[in-house]
Amino acid sequence: MLTVLLILIPLITGLITFGLKGPGAKVFSLLSSLATLAVAAVAWTQFQSSPDSLQFTADWIPQLNSQFKVGLDGLSLMLVLLTTISFPLIFITVFSRSYDRAGSFYGLMLLSQAGLLGVFLAYDALLFYFFWELALIPVYFLCSMWGGERAVPVTFKFFVYTFAGSLLMLVGIIYIYFQTEGSFSWQSFTSLSLSNGEQSWLFWLFFVAFAIKMPVFPFHTWQPDTYEQSPTPVTMVLSGVMVKMGLFGVMRWLVPVLPQGVYMWQEAAIVLSVIGIIYASCIAIMQSDLKKLIAYSSIAHIGLMSAAIFANNEQSLAGVQVQMFNHGINIIGLWIIVEVIEQRLKVKNMGELGGIATYAPRLAILLVIVSLANIALPLTNGFIGEFLMFSGLFQYNPWFAAIAGIAVILAAVYMLRMLQKVLFGEANALTATTTDLKSGEMLAMACIVAVIFVLGVYPKPLLDLAAGIGLQDAVAAVITR
Repeated sequence: MLTVLLILIPLITGLITFGLKGPGAKVFSLLSSLATLAVAAVAWTQFQSSPDSLQFTADWIPQLNSQFKVGLDGLSLMLVLLTTISFPLIFITVFSRSYDRAGSFYGLMLLSQAGLLGVFLAYDALLFYFFWELALIPVYFLCSMWGGERAVPVTFKFFVYTFAGSLLMLVGIIYIYFQTEGSFSWQSFTSLSLSNGEQSWLFWLFFVAFAIKMPVFPFHTWQPDTYEQSPTPVTMVLSGVMVKMGLFGVMRWLVPVLPQGVYMWQEAAIVLSVIGIIYASCIAIMQSDLKKLIAYSSIAHIGLMSAAIFANNEQSLAGVQVQMFNHGINIIGLWIIVEVIEQRLKVKNMGELGGIATYAPRLAILLVIVSLANIALPLTNGFIGEFLMFSGLFQYNPWFAAIAGIAVILAAVYMLRMLQKVLFGEANALTATTTDLKSGEMLAMACIVAVIFVLGVYPKPLLDLAAGIGLQDAVAAVITR
């Protein structure tokens, strides 16, 4: 029942929040997110002793033999924890902000959380698709109604991209459904033996849908503008959690359901991913806009995770799972600082900044820590996952690992350049007015920095979850089937 509560709490409270106004909406949303986090913590505790107990099945659409089947394994639990940690951090950060139609804003945020949790918990393909769309629709309205000057056309492009990918995935789901004995269950999908030809073209239906969501080159063009134009809390959800839907989809559905298709096309997928890593890193170096720099940085990191998944070995998969969590935490930390700078100074162009460290030392120290974690400095949480991914990619093909490894150097270049331009040098009339972090912002960043150092020194809790999902057995079937 805990798995159902994880979805019901944000879903019901999100609908209730639409009727609230002003401070009541933000307080209620924060309490809702904390309640969901508490349920996730209980589920994590229970998972340690009895993982099989965290399953729930009920009739949903009996005419189609589709069930409301949800459950937790190590992979989904890791992303559930990321989601339930992220939303309280976001709400705490923006607690002092005022939004027009606050009830609608926070209600849509909670509905997006319900959709995200449903995606990570679903063990029925039709239910997975339902939550996949539920997570998208609230974000569309959040971006278009509370975004920047170009929010409407940018959000429309985002919606068209993601909806087109979703339709391709739906075609694949329906085709596989008719090849089974009429079941959408994950077990039925994974036990089905499709021909090599079927798996070959079905692979691209699913991969394109997931690649758009991640995004992977060349399906990434919606992301930078969407990140720039969206309100920063929504950008935190998009980059911290929602992009993980694509990675999760590959690991939960694409690899186990179409193993031979993965085997045939894995090199093509890795090539696209590696191109995206280098391309996004080079573009990030050229950026002067803070939001776009972080957006392209995220594309590079996700590209490495995508390449590591298709490397198909134990180390690369463990690294991806660990890095999904750590990347989400780190990128939200970066967005919090960007939100603070944008709110204080009303600028995003690094050329107009400089000298902030003199007037906001706590902001400067925390931004340096999160930036170093983002480039995977040892003793930060980003190191172990990135090391495992490169190790696994090297096992698959040393040349791919070497080319992707160039991004490590490029990441250091654009992140250190950003720190220099934003924090150091001479202050100007604008940056001299900077004030340091407020209590809510400081609390959120302190939690993030604590996670960075704790998991950097002791990553075993995440590695234990990564080792316990049983995905390695499914991936091994790529070679044997």
